[in-house]
Amino acid sequence: MLRPDFKKCGGLVPAIAQDHATGEVLMLAYMNEESYDKTLETGDVHYYSRSRNTLWRKGGTSGHVQKVKAVMLDCDADTILVKVEQLGGAACHEGYRSCFFREITDEGECICCPKVFDPKEVYK
Repeated sequence: MLRPDFKKCGGLVPAIAQDHATGEVLMLAYMNEESYDKTLETGDVHYYSRSRNTLWRKGGTSGHVQKVKAVMLDCDADTILVKVEQLGGAACHEGYRSCFFREITDEGECICCPKVFDPKEVYK
């Protein structure tokens, strides 16, 4: 079976989470072999945290879980696209539906969507 080329990428492969119904890009994180296998095994998206140096299940703390609908690899097998059902309404730890909530315009930065939750309430 085709797998991501973890060796080519130093053990971590970029993983894009995309809403399966709308096509909206929700976030970008990284997967190692363990998180990739766990994602396929459980149907919940797992990532590898570079800052904490550990595996994490998306929504493990917040409840904003990502359910796998499809897993796709790019032509070089060095980027993963995970089409997900985003439960709880938000993918971003700052409380927005998508991590891509800032738009850069000629006038500067614009917050282009409302917050779904207050991070201070969720991450106590």
